[in-house]
Amino acid sequence: MKTLLQLALPAALFALPATAEDWPQWRGANRDDISKETGLLKQWPDGGPKLLWMSKDAGLGYSGYSIVKGKLYTMGSGAGMEDLICLDANTGKKLWTAQVGPELKNGWGDGPRATPTVDGDKVYALGGQGGLICVNAADGKEVWKTAMRDFGGKTPNWGYTESVLVDGNLVICTPGGDQGTLLALDKATGKKVWQTADWTDGAHYSSPIAVNHNGARQIIQLTMQTLAGVDAKTGKVLWRTPWNGRTAVIPTPIFKDGHVYITSGYGVGCKLVKIGAGNAVEEVYVNQNMVNHHGGVILIGNHLYGHSDKGGWTCQDFKTGEVVWREGAQIKKGAVHAADGMLYLLDETNGMVALIEASPKGYSEKGRFTITPQTTQRNTKGRIWTHPVVSNGKLYLRDQELLFCYDVKAGRTGAE
Repeated sequence: MKTLLQLALPAALFALPATAEDWPQWRGANRDDISKETGLLKQWPDGGPKLLWMSKDAGLGYSGYSIVKGKLYTMGSGAGMEDLICLDANTGKKLWTAQVGPELKNGWGDGPRATPTVDGDKVYALGGQGGLICVNAADGKEVWKTAMRDFGGKTPNWGYTESVLVDGNLVICTPGGDQGTLLALDKATGKKVWQTADWTDGAHYSSPIAVNHNGARQIIQLTMQTLAGVDAKTGKVLWRTPWNGRTAVIPTPIFKDGHVYITSGYGVGCKLVKIGAGNAVEEVYVNQNMVNHHGGVILIGNHLYGHSDKGGWTCQDFKTGEVVWREGAQIKKGAVHAADGMLYLLDETNGMVALIEASPKGYSEKGRFTITPQTTQRNTKGRIWTHPVVSNGKLYLRDQELLFCYDVKAGRTGAE
């Protein structure tokens, strides 16, 4: 007969993965940039959390990372080409590379911008010039390849930056142009399933999200001129509302309870719309209380958190659009990530990282450190623009070819 300990051990082992969270795509599984794991440090020691490893093999560029089953997937360029790169997420050792396409050349820094998307045993990656590949996650072997130009796409000024969305059997991407803004490909073959003939804005820099609303699966995407929802089955535009973007429209839309929130930089501001019965669009508010350039905004409960070009780090009421608090002095402009009730703020200028409480009560800092060392290869116009990610108790940061992994798990002893 098995002892109580023998019976309990398998159950305990089975329960362990529930506290750990993979990060399969841009802004995580739900594209909300909120990690679901718990048991993380709520206060950092002096000098910040422990550095577990640093890799110099990420290549140049601003691509983010996806972490699944102990592997980290990102993109980087070198020798004039962009590569999809796989590393061991626990050691930083490079496991394989797969060529995506020619390197994007840009005055703010060359190389790819997007985050690879992991779906099952496949990885999908979009290069800066619009090359899209599907490879085996295990070994990087190419399954299929296509390009945004094959669907009427024209490379935006700062390159293709969206992180493609895998939804069901579709890969959703945004070539833009006269053949259609949004495109759905069969994820197994790369063949076109539909393209939005009734929506033909050029591509900008936002990434789409998928939601269930009004009895349909909807793909929501933002361009310089338009926020729209598209039927995931047919590609038909279900609703749209105008947006007066300037220069570059970047942050990912946020959906909650039939409402969609968007924000852009360059003095534009933010907007909340309600998608009512029959997909009728009602404007709730438009203001400049959040003017987010490209560091992202996160919705936790009924409050939004992000950096505004007008006023600094900002907590905004989602329902009303009013400012709850601002903090402009402690840490400058950059990207934000959320995990276990905390926000990870990254100063894009100097690599400072701060840990604060995700609370509408105010800015309450619980530690900070500066990324060290920093690259010598970054373009003089470039900054540390890759967003932070916490996955499986580890904080991942990137400065061009340098990739860092820190231990942010509370009470961890020894190696996993």
